[in-house]
Amino acid sequence: MNTREFFDVYRGYRIPHFKLIEHRNWWFAFSSVLIVLSLLGIFVRGFNFSIDFEGGARISYPLRTTATVQDVEATMARFGYTDAEVQIVGGDTVQIRSASLSGASASASASISPGPAASASPGASASPGATEGSGTSDATTGLVTALAKQAGVAYTDVNIENIGPTWGQEISKKAIRGLIVVLVAITLYIAFRFEWTMAAGAMIALVHDVTITAGVYALTGREVTPETVIAILTILGFSLYDTVVIYDKIKENTESPALLARLGYTKVVDLSLNQTVMRSVNTSLVVLLPILSLLLFGGETLKNFAFAMFVGVAIGAYSSIFIAAPMLTVMKERQQERRPTQRARGGVQRPRAAAVPAAGAEMAATSDAAAKSATAKQGPGSRSRPAKKRRPPAKRKRR
Repeated sequence: MNTREFFDVYRGYRIPHFKLIEHRNWWFAFSSVLIVLSLLGIFVRGFNFSIDFEGGARISYPLRTTATVQDVEATMARFGYTDAEVQIVGGDTVQIRSASLSGASASASASISPGPAASASPGASASPGATEGSGTSDATTGLVTALAKQAGVAYTDVNIENIGPTWGQEISKKAIRGLIVVLVAITLYIAFRFEWTMAAGAMIALVHDVTITAGVYALTGREVTPETVIAILTILGFSLYDTVVIYDKIKENTESPALLARLGYTKVVDLSLNQTVMRSVNTSLVVLLPILSLLLFGGETLKNFAFAMFVGVAIGAYSSIFIAAPMLTVMKERQQERRPTQRARGGVQRPRAAAVPAAGAEMAATSDAAAKSATAKQGPGSRSRPAKKRRPPAKRKRR
């Protein structure tokens, strides 16, 4: 394909001739590898759930000194939070994720000494009672004071959020319930609008998309937040939309008896895919470009949402073309293989072997009786007279 043909295909001026259904085993093998890797990541590595699901504390405050991530981790470790995850975002904001601060040790807070950067802020000597109204206990006062001195900010600039695991679990339960209801409703709609084989193919592609997206999160170790759950639900809608568009074109082409008799079902599906492949690619690109901009230039919350959306939309566009339609042809071919067997078992009843000679004997007896009656009418000595030949008419003589 040269450059001009490529642009004609891309713009929809001509239909390509990709052998998408013929090479379906390649797509199935590639998807199988992705699914196996995803399952290994999910069950072996596991998910990195945020504190919204596991519970804990989120601490954030501005950074006015040259303190590093290692310095903040050392401060947290002195108070017993050895598993704290520290990030410096944008060079001027510290974000800490740790267990709940209610278990902080009061004795540890008494023994902590300010770091070399502690004298940078005159407001760091705020009294511990300044946080009693905000819900922090006396056990966390020393930790907050040490972090504020280390960052060179006031005591009140340190923001602490204690989150219980019940909130994230409640979100997960509601999301799973809504997902089940939506999947059942969509399956019934596709089966009613098209046929049950198309509904089964769409559901297989949907499970394929969710499994691979979850596997990518597990393998990369990216944090799973409530925004991730929202993004996955959005992915399902986009994947189904693309699949329904392709199925609608397949249904339109297979309703033509002439086209179906000339090409067969598999080649008609391949033709339908070639007619809609560029539409699916262009639609996916239009959606992926804004998501990519959010992934590159958005904030931390937007990046979590954009990452799940980017992976899901890309996998959904792939599955609509290379999984949903080929799975439909596989199920249709199995249906066509079962039909001759069912007809042979319970279809047209074949006549018994003994009935054929009996019918032949009756016909032979009937013909013998008719021959004898004809001979009796003619008499024993009569012979069959040959048919008289007609003479041509005589020519008239001219006078």
